[in-house]
Amino acid sequence: MTRLNATIDRRFLLRGAAAGTLLSAVGGVAFAATPPKGPIVAEAVPMQDVRLTPSPFLDAIEANTKYLMFLSPDRFLHNYHKFAGLPVKGEIYGGWESDTIAGEGLGHYLSALSLMYAQTGNPECKRRVDYIVDELAKVQAAQGDGYTGAIMRKRKDGSLVDGKEIFPEVMAGDIRSAGFDLNGAWSPLYSLHKLFAGLLDADKYCGNKKAIAVAEGFGGYIEKVFAALDPEQTQKLLNCEYGGLNESFAELYTRTHNPRWLALSMRIYDTRMLTPLAEGRDVLANNHANTQVPKLVGLARIYEINREEGYGHAASFFWQRVTQHHSFAIGGNADREYFFEPDTIAQHITEQTCESCNTYNMLKLTRHLYSWSPQASYFDYYERAHLNHILAHQNPKTGMFTYMMPLMSGTAREYSSPDNDFWCCVLSGIESHSKHGDSIYWQQGDTLFVNLYIPSKMTWAAQKASFELTTRYPYEGQVTLKLGQLSGAKTFTVALRIPAWAKTSTIRVNGKPGLATSANGYALVRRKWRAGDEVTLDLPLDLRFEHAAGDEKVVALMRGPLVMAADLGAADDKWEGDAPALVGADLLGAITPVSAEQAVYRSNGIGRPGDMTFKPFYAQYERRNAVYFSKYTDAEWADAQVTYRAEQTRLKDEAARSVDVMHLGEMQPERDHNLQSEISYPVVYRGRQGRDARTRGFFSFDMKTQRDGKEMGPLILQATYWGSENNRVFDILVDGVAIAHERLTGRQPGAWIDVNYPIPVELTKGKAKITIKFDPKEGKTAGPVFGVKLFTATAAGTTT
Repeated sequence: MTRLNATIDRRFLLRGAAAGTLLSAVGGVAFAATPPKGPIVAEAVPMQDVRLTPSPFLDAIEANTKYLMFLSPDRFLHNYHKFAGLPVKGEIYGGWESDTIAGEGLGHYLSALSLMYAQTGNPECKRRVDYIVDELAKVQAAQGDGYTGAIMRKRKDGSLVDGKEIFPEVMAGDIRSAGFDLNGAWSPLYSLHKLFAGLLDADKYCGNKKAIAVAEGFGGYIEKVFAALDPEQTQKLLNCEYGGLNESFAELYTRTHNPRWLALSMRIYDTRMLTPLAEGRDVLANNHANTQVPKLVGLARIYEINREEGYGHAASFFWQRVTQHHSFAIGGNADREYFFEPDTIAQHITEQTCESCNTYNMLKLTRHLYSWSPQASYFDYYERAHLNHILAHQNPKTGMFTYMMPLMSGTAREYSSPDNDFWCCVLSGIESHSKHGDSIYWQQGDTLFVNLYIPSKMTWAAQKASFELTTRYPYEGQVTLKLGQLSGAKTFTVALRIPAWAKTSTIRVNGKPGLATSANGYALVRRKWRAGDEVTLDLPLDLRFEHAAGDEKVVALMRGPLVMAADLGAADDKWEGDAPALVGADLLGAITPVSAEQAVYRSNGIGRPGDMTFKPFYAQYERRNAVYFSKYTDAEWADAQVTYRAEQTRLKDEAARSVDVMHLGEMQPERDHNLQSEISYPVVYRGRQGRDARTRGFFSFDMKTQRDGKEMGPLILQATYWGSENNRVFDILVDGVAIAHERLTGRQPGAWIDVNYPIPVELTKGKAKITIKFDPKEGKTAGPVFGVKLFTATAAGTTT
């Protein structure tokens, strides 16, 4: 038995081309230096050579297969056919597919079918891929200029039309965008990127060469759009979310060897975000997270082609900052889709955490970085996010998906409908759950890396060998890799990832202590192998706490790679309790197993308001739970209760002076108060409902000014905002008269703020009600506003 040191450098920063591979010859295992033609030193074993065996990951694959077969290619093709003047064969889907981002779904569907064909060999997947590509070729021929899109545009009169009409405007320099909208279309380049990605996957996994011809034809159209723009106009265009369009053209170059596509990929470079990252500056806060991640995936792919050191460094620096300073315990990131200040996780534990697309793309980026330098630390992150977020993302009973992965205590997951949502996270979901076998095994020379412990069978073509991995991991710590077929005896290395959380590990070969060395987080077993040989790894699955980055008083409970969560009841049951806390001197010692085999534990005397049962977070698909806990000593808990009671007293006093309350975002109160709105949407954040209004929109409502028919004298209008809101500019009007010009500038990050606006007496005198209006300035948003109160002024006056 060999005790392995699994410590890895968590501060690792890959410095682009100069870094090369950090692996060296260890224990007789030669790790090649970076090849001169590119930084890739390790490659995943092709997915068509991997087949999953029974496990929750196979359950997810099977549920997703059913959903892919339920979906209709012709319904996804609706706008493609319609705008090309071809007969429509299926009714358009609802949700986002009926909005101006339409067409995104078909690209994801192409990718998902292609991936599923590689993962399972299901012939119906390939048949559908070939059918879709044939139809797209017809669409392209009918368009006549290479265009192959389905986006829509909303005109000023509210009508939805073919979104192609925005591109002549863009080429003429008329570029109007506030980040997601572009001349009346919703992130059109993002949507087009998904189609390019689908066509490339059809070629890669299904061998459909017509897909490349379609992609080149459409690429020519997009090339003309960019060719018409000067550098300043290009940056203005790239201010609108463009997904990983840079990656698509870089990949198209590798398939065709036509330098025009590499040149175009390099032109699609958002200097505002990417240049600071290349310089090693974290500028992520207040930027939309999933707008950024695909850009870095694209930079990583370009770096693999052109060896531009800044590209590689930007991708590596971004990954390190996101995974170490902006990510939650489950591996996801962002709150309300946006990055926040680094190391402030504890301030952002809400029901709007962890957009699933972010993690889908972060796993793609991780694969690129690992291929340059195969270190286990990359797959420590990959496993965390893949197991605790992606596997939680799909309900295996229904095959439906979440958009956000809520981490606020007591919040239930909300799942999509089969044919009336098609959020981006549904569409990335059908891809994520078509490829659970794509990263288990990697190869470099005569070394086989085993990075994920997912039950599976694999053929290693390079050594003409077959393997089977059997395990109940992460519920049990034993993993067995058996060599099934091998021609004769061969010498090679099997590298088993030792997670950083594993303080010890045990290796056995054919039941006996195995000779192993360690390097870069791996146990390396090099020997002359024969058919029937087995290597067994045993990992400890001890409980531990991990604190939220930046706050050691807020912790999550971990068991091996599993994030554990307190089970707070069925999702269908209402939950109105306070977030649970942990109080005591020896918290881990007071958590004991109920069923170690099922990873179920119970706290004993330390839970507040009561003790809790802990289960794996990912598997609580239809339960309310708690992931993060504030921990206290007994004295700290007593102080916290005093603060809590003082806040309750303040709220009671405010309620006593209340004249009217408006609960924005709630249907009945909005009807009762005669809500009127345009380009305004209800929102939910941190358990509170609210409403915002986007540029050229508004929302207004009536409020009572009298109590029991009596005038109440000077009144104060109070609006509640989240204190981290930034760059929101709007007017507040009473019966058409502006009483405030508000600019939210992040005045109190991480806290709710109540802002008081005194109302001139002449605006309420003699009136039983008034109309309040929130009116955003051009290009800005009003709110979100999480409730409005009208109450009497105190004798001592008011503060704002």
